[in-house]
Amino acid sequence: MKKVILGITGGIAAYKAAELARFFVRGGADVQVVMTPAAAEFVAPLTFQTLTGQPAYVGMYTERTSDKIRHIELLEGADVLVVAPATANTIGKMAGGLADNLLTTLYLAADCPVVVIPSMNVNMYEHQAVQDNLEKLRSYGCYIMEPDTGELACGVYGNGRMPEPVDIYAFTRAVLMPKDFQGVKALVTAGPTREPLDPVRYLSNPSTGLMGYMLARALSERGAEVTLVSGPANLTTPAGVKKLAVTTAAEMYNAVIARYDQNRLVIKAAAVSDFRPLNSAEQKVKKSEASLTLELAATRDILLELGRKKGDHILVGFAAETENAVENARDKLLKKNLDLVVVNNLNEPGAGFAVPTNRVSIIAQNGVVEQLPLMEKEQLAHYILDRVSKLL
Repeated sequence: MKKVILGITGGIAAYKAAELARFFVRGGADVQVVMTPAAAEFVAPLTFQTLTGQPAYVGMYTERTSDKIRHIELLEGADVLVVAPATANTIGKMAGGLADNLLTTLYLAADCPVVVIPSMNVNMYEHQAVQDNLEKLRSYGCYIMEPDTGELACGVYGNGRMPEPVDIYAFTRAVLMPKDFQGVKALVTAGPTREPLDPVRYLSNPSTGLMGYMLARALSERGAEVTLVSGPANLTTPAGVKKLAVTTAAEMYNAVIARYDQNRLVIKAAAVSDFRPLNSAEQKVKKSEASLTLELAATRDILLELGRKKGDHILVGFAAETENAVENARDKLLKKNLDLVVVNNLNEPGAGFAVPTNRVSIIAQNGVVEQLPLMEKEQLAHYILDRVSKLL
């Protein structure tokens, strides 16, 4: 998203639009806020000017800054128009083709995608007139995000609550993403696994699962039907993704093998433990009783098993190395019959576990190595998918 027009109407949920504007700005978008006169009664335009660095427009004719027609000028280069919150009044005007303020005029002149976020009292939302208007907007090509159910400003519990800004941001991203993975069923693994020593201790690694979660979100945004098999991770499940939580390497093995045949694409981004304790104590081992020797057994190799029965599946693996990264990753690609392997050197600053960035090389089956610069894991996820899409 390069340019977002954020339309705000006169509902109590208008205060949430401030955080939504921040999400768009943080995402690198140029955000232009347009408010109805009623919205300006709930939140001051100066709030949005401060957050976006641009004037928040309310009037059609006031504060002229150029000779251009305002609603045409504001739409130049716009990637999306997001109306959040969208009241019953504004939804009715949009559905009826009325243009009595700057926002509704912008809507009629917009040639970019339009996202509408209804927010109102549950009885208003469920009224047939409002539902008919929303259906009409859908028929016009608008993208409607259903409201949440919860406690409303009027004190009533029900449907009509404006979704959280982070969810609106994700919904808007998904609307704008190319759907080059439409119809593809994909399985992604993420996070660490934990191998118990006793009921309170375990063997694990520092993986947070962020890379796998970013891949799952990117796949969902680009149209794939995604199953995420995740080890312990303190992350929110991406919208539209089916998550299956596991703990041990054995649990992840069973979950992945059971779902392998149903998924054309498998991306193994999890940091699966290579070893487990040979024996796990049923009760907590006391320090005074502990042996200084810990016997380990190898866990089952999930990628190796998948590669043996590859068929027409596309397999993407990850490798975290501390030396000879490319050479070791190339051996992994060949041994496990992968289509691509993504490798990072844990010794490089900003790469690997527990950081929002990564610096990787992508190795293809033909041996070609593509070295990438340091980038955010969210950006890297889409970069990897760009390469995977060519294999589909």
